Amino acid sequence: MIPSAPFGSTGHESRRTLFGGAALGKVTEAEADRALELVLRYDLNHLDTAASYGDSELHIAPWLKREGRDRFFLATKTGRRTYAEARDEIRLSLRRLGVDHVDLIQLHNLVDQNEWNIAMGKDGALRAAVEARDAGLARFIGVTGHGLEVARRHRESLERFPFDSVLFPYNFTQLQGEAYAREAEELIALCEKRGVAIQTIKAITLAPWPGDRPARPTTWYEPLTEQRDIDVAVRFVLARPGIFLNTASDIDLLAKILDAADRGGPTPTPDEMEDLVRRREMAPLFA
Repeated sequence: MIPSAPFGSTGHESRRTLFGGAALGKVTEAEADRALELVLRYDLNHLDTAASYGDSELHIAPWLKREGRDRFFLATKTGRRTYAEARDEIRLSLRRLGVDHVDLIQLHNLVDQNEWNIAMGKDGALRAAVEARDAGLARFIGVTGHGLEVARRHRESLERFPFDSVLFPYNFTQLQGEAYAREAEELIALCEKRGVAIQTIKAITLAPWPGDRPARPTTWYEPLTEQRDIDVAVRFVLARPGIFLNTASDIDLLAKILDAADRGGPTPTPDEMEDLVRRREMAPLFA
């Protein structure tokens, strides 16, 4: 069974593997139904999507109607930076999801300095998120991001506002960068001190796509695809207590990731990780 842990200070006990709704962006209804079967089989109780994930919110809406709104901790994101745009997008997400509130609204990929200044300003997206929370449209507020500067920027965000969660890339190859590893550790320490939920992405990254990105897999990086490789990558992430792993944005990899998380296993040894990197010629996504 996939273990559970407190999701920060929200009071919710989430499975430590969360369903990444980006995988539903460009799928058929039948594929979405098969994804729900896996979510239920592995007893996941936390769904993470975004307004920008294609049809993801529309595919999740029937899940909530079928299983009951309270079956899942429901998170979505707005990538808009101004107050008015974010306000409207948050409300559109609620309509698309068919709910009167989400559990978590997140400011999506808030890393760029200029975008950060706008979103965190008096007429920025943060104001819209706070307004939504105060109106009962969202219970908690988080921030997400990508890239080499994400951990440092999240720390700046936490100094500006008491976000309930953060989300950032966390995998073996990315953490081989000294600066990234140091800043990730500083962010994790701050989150642990303040009771902020720590979500991670890009667990099964193999490397950036070497050429044009194909139609499938739908990840925007080249992923690991063999079960034994995914097992090691997932074990590496989940070996870190207190952090959560979001499943990859490809529907065909979902079963392998959930199987790896369900079986668990010991922390991979340095030799195991180095062997995986060597065999698969892995490289960090951000360099």
